[in-house]
Amino acid sequence: MTFSIVGRDPVTGDLGVAVASKFLAVGALVPFARAGVGAVATQSYVNPNYGPDGLQLLADGLSPDEVAAEFQRTDPDIAQRQFGIVGADGRSVTFSGEDCHAWAGGFSGPDVAIQGNILTGPEVVETMREAWEGAEGQPLPRRLLAALRAGDAAGGDKRGRQSAALLCVGPGRGYGGLTDDWVNLRADDHAEPCEELERLLGIHDLLFGRPESTRELTGEELEWLRALLIVQDHATSLPAGPWDPETEAAAWALYGTENLEERWVPGGQFDPVALAYLAERYGNEVRPAPLSPQEREAPAGE
Repeated sequence: MTFSIVGRDPVTGDLGVAVASKFLAVGALVPFARAGVGAVATQSYVNPNYGPDGLQLLADGLSPDEVAAEFQRTDPDIAQRQFGIVGADGRSVTFSGEDCHAWAGGFSGPDVAIQGNILTGPEVVETMREAWEGAEGQPLPRRLLAALRAGDAAGGDKRGRQSAALLCVGPGRGYGGLTDDWVNLRADDHAEPCEELERLLGIHDLLFGRPESTRELTGEELEWLRALLIVQDHATSLPAGPWDPETEAAAWALYGTENLEERWVPGGQFDPVALAYLAERYGNEVRPAPLSPQEREAPAGE
């Protein structure tokens, strides 16, 4: 009833799962991941205990193959199960029980496990593998989603579409750098769940991405920002001239209103992605300051 990909970024060690199905809220049952430990997808007459139990066995030092053997030894309904596991060291395994509904199967290799059941055919898994390999070098959430969307385009679940989910973890990747939980997005009931997941990931990248570069505002941009801060009631008046504490306090309030805290840089430095978003968001209220050609071409969230 499901197709999924479990993956690891060999450079950063990030781990994650992407999954889609003709099943309500598939993200509530299939994907599990723990930074520095591994990731698990459990599906086909799903045994949701495989997630926490598998991660604990990995944390205890078992390899993915050994975890798979333990599942086969202890679960009397193993013939109906399907799962994929990737460990923190990149070792992987995929398993499809003999009683999984056709077509069922998978692929595993270094840093990846792909599996699915009730698929239109083996081309779904093969297309996902090709997309995973073709997206090498992209951030893990984007790479997983590229594979998921490729599987969906190749036919996916032969019953149709309903839900999809993306779960990724990495050391300090979470909000404020205080947690390892990085991306946790779900389209629980949607006509085009994989497409919706990509839209949500774009919003996630905008709001929770961190600046890759910063720069000071030009005089014209600073004048525009101060006008915007007054229009949005974050200040009643602001002094002209160089960046000052009152402008900083008002700008921080605006960032909080827009949920852009992760892109905040104090001291008058600005993330170009955040600046482009504000210019587009408030273009009808305050005339946007002109952006550089590079900033005009950069899509929001990247």
